[in-house]
Amino acid sequence: MAMIVGAVLLASIAWALTFALPGGNFWVKIGLSVIAVTLYSLYWQRPVLRFNAKSISFGVLSAALLYVIFFVGNKLAPLIIPGAHSEVKAIYDLGRDTNRFLIFLLLLFVTGPGEEIFWRSFFQASLMKRYGDVGGYLISSSVYAGVHIFSGSLVLVGAAFVAGAFWGALYLWKRDLGMVIVSHSLWSAFIFAVLPIR
Repeated sequence: MAMIVGAVLLASIAWALTFALPGGNFWVKIGLSVIAVTLYSLYWQRPVLRFNAKSISFGVLSAALLYVIFFVGNKLAPLIIPGAHSEVKAIYDLGRDTNRFLIFLLLLFVTGPGEEIFWRSFFQASLMKRYGDVGGYLISSSVYAGVHIFSGSLVLVGAAFVAGAFWGALYLWKRDLGMVIVSHSLWSAFIFAVLPIR
């Protein structure tokens, strides 16, 4: 239990500093935060990581599906949250002074893999052992969304819940870390650096 509480505290502090600490490059700060929580998870356990044609294919297809979900969600968001599009713009503006290729590389090779090692392979898996598959899945998805509250954006918290629940469900279904890493890394790299949804 101590390692789970420690994980929540560390992730909360890391995400709070990323969003609330003035100055610095946002994408570098989130990258460093992900590295910190990934190292924490690696201290407690070594993930089983394998890539094969099936996991890569499922990862690519699920990334595309999640992109479509967010594309549709962006159209519907203003009907649910007034001013949603201005919040989406503010999210993209966090990295407006950063080279898109650098953002692409950070998301593809640092934050995407690191977040999945921490949030799914370590955090969700630990919770599933303690509270059962469904309980662990729901708690981890909620905490993943919760740490984004430090952004001050309701849209980002909602987006994090949808994305976290999506990848959490993939992990619950297949227990395939490689698949969710491919899904998360490709989705985030494309939605923030290649084909932004505005």
